[in-house]
Amino acid sequence: MMVDALQGLLQGLFGSLFPLVWTLLKIVLIIAPLLLAVAYLTFWERKVIGWMQVRIGPNRVGPWGLIQPIADGVKLLLKEVVIPTGANKGVFLIAPMFAFAPALAAWAVIPFNDTLVLANVNASLLYIMSITSIGVYGIILSGWASNSKYAFLGGMRSAAQMISYEVAMGLALVVVLMVSNSLNLGDIVKAQGEGYFADKGLGFLSWNWLPLLPMFVVYLVSIVAETNRAPFDMAEGESEIVGFHVEYSGMAFAVFFLAEYANMILVSTLASTLFLGGWLSPVGFLPDGILWLFLKISAVLFFFLWIRATFPRYRYDQIMRLGWKVFIPLCLIWLVVVGCWMMSPLNIWK
Repeated sequence: MMVDALQGLLQGLFGSLFPLVWTLLKIVLIIAPLLLAVAYLTFWERKVIGWMQVRIGPNRVGPWGLIQPIADGVKLLLKEVVIPTGANKGVFLIAPMFAFAPALAAWAVIPFNDTLVLANVNASLLYIMSITSIGVYGIILSGWASNSKYAFLGGMRSAAQMISYEVAMGLALVVVLMVSNSLNLGDIVKAQGEGYFADKGLGFLSWNWLPLLPMFVVYLVSIVAETNRAPFDMAEGESEIVGFHVEYSGMAFAVFFLAEYANMILVSTLASTLFLGGWLSPVGFLPDGILWLFLKISAVLFFFLWIRATFPRYRYDQIMRLGWKVFIPLCLIWLVVVGCWMMSPLNIWK
């Protein structure tokens, strides 16, 4: 009712410009909370890891340390952006945007419930896979434009890691497409609300995580490696290796930092949508709603923070071996298994 009233008010105020104004308003309503969530995810990460390591974490700036992300942002804004001598200035400054912008653009097709979505396109998952793959260009260009051999090698190393795990992620998502018979994220969520267990009121057993458990595990580990998070953080392993953004400072570096956390929220949302039922309730006696989606996203984000505080950093050869020699063969085998399963009388996705 409130949405309809707001639409009527805006249509009366702007007339023929209403579609443009309404679209811009929806973009702001998505991006503004997202940027706030990115800022406070950094705070929550430090608090969670502090609790796990029996430390306090940020608690000085503001009540309970809640203003710490704002203080960090002000500090980075006031720092000088130093551009190395001989660097390609234009590409050097544009590269962080290539890393950050796809993490924002992908939200255009994310469904928050069965009606609340900015653009309900048929091939929404294909759009996300294509738009997020642009992020690797930001890493390659930042290493090349720095005019530093160390940054360039760091960029090549990080790009190779991201591309390797994108293959495994893509194959895992192909299995989801097979069982859902749709590229639309909303249809994929709705398909998880059907089946024997959903009819019995146990919706969480109908979600894709259970029948596609190997692909769910592959996807969870791959998104950690794709976002350059520990224990796969070869891009930021300062004590062992030089990363692609070694020449960046101030706000230019902060954009890479924000891109990492924005991508964490995005891939957590995709994991919740594709494997954990999106906005669907886990049990039949509770209503569906956007709150369930937020709870599932929070759980996957906690997984990111948990493994960072738990596992040591892997060697680069171990990371690449896991991607190429374990995950990709497993995905190819599971593609065949699920295909045969769907063609058999035991098909649970009819």
